[in-house]
Amino acid sequence: MTSMNNSVRGTARLIGAGLRALLALTVVCGVLYPLAVTGIAQAAFHDQANGSEVKSGGRVVGSEIIGQRFDLDKKDKDGNPLPDPRYFQPRPSAAGTNSVNTQYSIILSGASNLASDSKVLKQTVIDRRKQVADFNQVSPSRVPVDALTASASGLDPDISPAYAKLQVDRVAKANGLPRGKVAGLVEDHTQGRQLGFLGEPRVNVLKLNIALTRLSRH
Repeated sequence: MTSMNNSVRGTARLIGAGLRALLALTVVCGVLYPLAVTGIAQAAFHDQANGSEVKSGGRVVGSEIIGQRFDLDKKDKDGNPLPDPRYFQPRPSAAGTNSVNTQYSIILSGASNLASDSKVLKQTVIDRRKQVADFNQVSPSRVPVDALTASASGLDPDISPAYAKLQVDRVAKANGLPRGKVAGLVEDHTQGRQLGFLGEPRVNVLKLNIALTRLSRH
């Protein structure tokens, strides 16, 4: 009987110690640590912690780090949205092509996962080259590679300066603006390589289109 009582008391102590450890870890890891990380993020990296939001006219219109489309309220015969000629257009997106979400829907991101020798990819590039050339009324040879291929995430918010400059004539004409002013916007929104040597020069499409909208209103 004494041995059984000792066993029960030992088990009770173990259970009590386990519950105290669980409570302590829950408070530290489930409450204090998240609060500390959130507080530091909000204090030191407020914009990034809140999604790098971009505002225009007092409201959030998108994120600096997530691409989005600029389309008309119309669709082609296949049900695809038609790009709005008044705005600079982003890179093509493969996000959602292997799932149920549509291009640039913020459900998940991803690439097409097509190999470089894929016949589907080659035909897609050919089709995109013609579409971009026709839309901007330029020679197909002038279309840069980032206008033909999607990024690894499918949500790239930037385009190359070459692709932005390719769209200047079309955007200026559609908005009734002098070409020089639209070209100036592209130059003003062209960012160099990070730290002077990382990546490539780029233009944030959302910020460029916000500046374009402001110019159109004046």
